[in-house]
Amino acid sequence: MSEEILINLTPMETRVALVENGVLQEVYIERTRRRGMVGNIYKGKVVRVLPGMQAAFVDIGLERAAFIHVAEVARTDVEHPELPPISQLLHEGQSLVVQVTKDPIGTKGARLTTHLSLPSRYLVYMPDTHHIGVSQRIEQEQERERLKALINEHWDENDPGGFILRTAAEGVGAEEILADIQFLKRVWQAVKRRIERDQGITCVYEDLPLFMRSMRDFVRPEIEKIRIDSRENFNKLLDFVSEFVPQLQDKVEYYPGERPIFDLYSVEDEIQKALTRRVQLKSGGYLVIDQTEAMTTIDVNTGGFVGHRNLEETIFKTNLEAASALVRQLRLRNLGGIIIIDFIDMEDPEHQRQVLRLLEKSLEQDHAKTKLTGVTELGLVQMTRKRTRESLEQILCETCPECQGRGSLKTAESVCYEILRDLLRIDRAYGGEAYLVMASQGVVDRFLDEESAAVADLEQFIGKTIRFQVESLYSQEQFDIVLQ
Repeated sequence: MSEEILINLTPMETRVALVENGVLQEVYIERTRRRGMVGNIYKGKVVRVLPGMQAAFVDIGLERAAFIHVAEVARTDVEHPELPPISQLLHEGQSLVVQVTKDPIGTKGARLTTHLSLPSRYLVYMPDTHHIGVSQRIEQEQERERLKALINEHWDENDPGGFILRTAAEGVGAEEILADIQFLKRVWQAVKRRIERDQGITCVYEDLPLFMRSMRDFVRPEIEKIRIDSRENFNKLLDFVSEFVPQLQDKVEYYPGERPIFDLYSVEDEIQKALTRRVQLKSGGYLVIDQTEAMTTIDVNTGGFVGHRNLEETIFKTNLEAASALVRQLRLRNLGGIIIIDFIDMEDPEHQRQVLRLLEKSLEQDHAKTKLTGVTELGLVQMTRKRTRESLEQILCETCPECQGRGSLKTAESVCYEILRDLLRIDRAYGGEAYLVMASQGVVDRFLDEESAAVADLEQFIGKTIRFQVESLYSQEQFDIVLQ
């Protein structure tokens, strides 16, 4: 598999695209005015303790107070498996050093932890634990043991903190691991100095900007090229890569092309498509993706695809194609939380197994942590995908002011009947000489055409004149009735 990273930089925003075999798989967007906060460390102040929820709100200088659960404050072990009451650990007005684990999303504030961690290319350093762990994605036991031994060799027992070896550490030598240990030590000393020195609510550690973070977090051996379209930041990126990821130096290149960098591999078009509900499959089938606050649902349909032999074959082929297509959509749209997939019902248990196997295999490429829980009694596939940042839709879109996020509007016919009912109610309550109805073009047109007989009947019934006026700025559901 060949992979490329495309980096588009402007003063307003940074966009990073991960392309596999010429197809866009993931896109990350960071606005200069609204940078993500995951990984940042703050000195905050406890503003409210909620004993019933075993949680607290902490002011870290954002618009909304951030949320922390007791499990992110206390540590449990074999001797003390129970979590203590939050009121024993925190009180209002207390200063607290916390790290953001989840950005504010929608109406929810940021999520916090006091279990701090600092990432580098190959390691994650945890200052307040002595544990050494290895990423689950490194599966060979021999390699896991080799990496643990490397850490033990270069990390004194008396030194504070522990490490997690990241997936990128697989096959890496002692020299690189030691360089990362020393780098993380330096970073932690600098953070400690700021914690001790700075007063009040303040940020004491900020994660790297997106274009550098992507070098640390997303680069794998399969990466063939990293292209960046900003000359100034190309030099910054080269300096960063030569210090922390030297094996990538030959792969980083400046892109001076006439065509915008995101026009390569149709990245711009794919981003636009990722904002629609419907995803067309090559076979003629399609997916319908609905993102709600509680969960995301994905419905698979055969559409115009008819198999060569029978319906079961058609269904099986559509579901197989949908399994790999929907994983790409999860990555591309950055959908998280609970995800429910409604595949087309399959009679053959072997077909069901093959579709689930393909889904699992496709999820192995995902950077985010996922968990597949199998098929429910209703034939739905349940899974979760860790959500730390806003989805693509949440970054690029806002709620429609016309329908308030419902995704539909009342028809002109419904609005006309609502106005007629209101006219009758207002006439009974207040009574006027005549009435002026101000509404959208579509509603007024309907009153003067299809509903003209109903208007005439109402005028005769109440003995008053009803006039209509088009308000071009009104949405279809908006109207006003003025007594004259």
